[in-house]
Amino acid sequence: MKNTNKYKKALEAEKAKLLKELATIGRRNPATPGDWEAVATDLDSDSADENETADEVEEFGNNSAILEKLEPQLAIVEKALGKIEDGSYGKCDVCEEDIGEDRLEANPASTTCIEHSK
Repeated sequence: MKNTNKYKKALEAEKAKLLKELATIGRRNPATPGDWEAVATDLDSDSADENETADEVEEFGNNSAILEKLEPQLAIVEKALGKIEDGSYGKCDVCEEDIGEDRLEANPASTTCIEHSK
């Protein structure tokens, strides 16, 4: 891979975006480094109103579902950044051939060539 600077910048921007999104719906799990856990946005509510309680439970469920999608995306981006650092970026995880530039342009976090993406 010739010039990874543009991919590194794109991946760092994606990582920052994902971390920002994760911070709005969760928090880092203090017991497990690198893990996130969903939180409800209004945990201080002591309301006995069943509708408010139901809304909070629903929001927590929604946050959990979103977190389940974002957390693996963050791991993939971090893996790609690690590959840039160790010099293995741009190689297919399956066949170890170069991943096409067009594929990396579309998704800098790609881990496989187009042939092995299916």
